Amino acid sequence: QVQLVESGGGLVQTGGSLRLSCVASGGTFIRNVMGWFRQAPGKEREFVGAISRSGDSTYFADSVKGRFTISRDNAKNTVYLQMNTLKPEDTAVYYCAAETSNTYLNRSRHGNENEYDYWGQGTQVTVSS
Repeated sequence: QVQLVESGGGLVQTGGSLRLSCVASGGTFIRNVMGWFRQAPGKEREFVGAISRSGDSTYFADSVKGRFTISRDNAKNTVYLQMNTLKPEDTAVYYCAAETSNTYLNRSRHGNENEYDYWGQGTQVTVSS
């Protein structure tokens, strides 16, 4: 059983930055592809980005590419989402998720929320205009 706890959300002005953290407990963190998703009010949850088990590979949704980065510290069982040049349309609850099958990062799979086994409770990010 893997528990995920996100933190770092808050209110920020357009153009600002935030860094979200997600700490994992239980399981074997280094085996997990980690993903970030978000859900805005009245919308479905959508993929933001994902990172490979070792941290050497990432990929992102087009909407955040060039503005967001993902990193991980396997010694701390933590994955980070650095969000720069934030826009009002980035306002959402952000979730981290763990895919625990000890597999390689796969762009055709890991953009799909159904591939993930465990989810955090989410953290709110609000970008004011």
